[in-house]
Amino acid sequence: MVIGIVTMLTYQILQNIGMDIGIVPITGIPLPFMSYGGSSLLTNVIAIALVLNVGMRKKKINF
Repeated sequence: MVIGIVTMLTYQILQNIGMDIGIVPITGIPLPFMSYGGSSLLTNVIAIALVLNVGMRKKKINF
């Protein structure tokens, strides 16, 4: 799950850098934590909260 979230954020950042430089075509992908829009910000905050939650609970659970 953590690898997927990090990949999602990395893709969005690299896509936006590529659009600014002119390497890739312009799309509607928002820049994480910077672009205007409530749903994008909410999604990114929830994703980072999940990553932090996984990091906090690294201890193995014994049943």
